[in-house]
Amino acid sequence: MSRLRITLKRSVIGRTQDQKDTARILGLTRINRTVVRPDNPAIRGMVNKLSHLVSVEEVEEEDDTQRGS
Repeated sequence: MSRLRITLKRSVIGRTQDQKDTARILGLTRINRTVVRPDNPAIRGMVNKLSHLVSVEEVEEEDDTQRGS
């Protein structure tokens, strides 16, 4: 299963409340904060709502040995 690396590139100041809430739910609290989320329709919908504020990259699932867990 692939995952999405989502980075907040622009501030949510002055945006609508639903965009602010969506960014907070994704875990994007500051500019240049990056989170990795599963690639599913719900996350894609949230990213679509914030498409003008974020950058998105697809990343492949890593082994547990590569993550250091």
